[in-house]
Amino acid sequence: MSYLAEALSIAMSMILTGDQVVYSIAFRTLLIASASTVASALLFVPLGCLLHFGRFRGKQAAVGFIQTMYSVPTVFVGMLVFLFISRSGPLGGMGILFTPWAIILGEIVLIAPIVTGLTISALQSTGEGLADTAFTLGAGPARVALKVLSEAKYAVLTSVIMGFGRAISEVGVAIMVGGNISGYTRTLTTAIALGVGRGETASSLALGLILLFLAMIVSIAVNLIQHGARR
Repeated sequence: MSYLAEALSIAMSMILTGDQVVYSIAFRTLLIASASTVASALLFVPLGCLLHFGRFRGKQAAVGFIQTMYSVPTVFVGMLVFLFISRSGPLGGMGILFTPWAIILGEIVLIAPIVTGLTISALQSTGEGLADTAFTLGAGPARVALKVLSEAKYAVLTSVIMGFGRAISEVGVAIMVGGNISGYTRTLTTAIALGVGRGETASSLALGLILLFLAMIVSIAVNLIQHGARR
């Protein structure tokens, strides 16, 4: 028990004194997760709109598949991305394996179903009445989509934040395609896994506390947005 208390004390000291290694890993993690989340929002919020408003055979099956992929294992995504961007893969010529770009790509793939599926759910929650009314008043498909999206903006923003939370806490993709390279591709989760294996309890606790704090921020943001939507 005294060992744990001592390790926790050292961890808090590392956080409060701004340990360079700890904060560089945290900052890198935030950059990678933010980049993948922004890219996913730009790509998959529009895709969610297209799937919601589109009328095509197999639509329900497609939406069901996306929702099934919410909890896809991160190591499976990491394996797929690795196979694609490895030297012998179809995207091997990009030369991004074991770089931050590889992790960003992997996290985009990982959170794509979350952003897409929750965007669809957000648009569905506005009901068909709004779209029907807009069509009746003479609005075109694009204006109707923008109106419905505007009404569902809080829920859509929640889907993006949920995607960010998934990205910042994953470990499988970062290890498999990032390589956990010190000072380059090491993130909070991979650094914690490595630190525990090496017996570096204090630094692992410091990184874990920062990760927990970031997860709490995500949870608070989601709750605030949902509260704002109900007002």
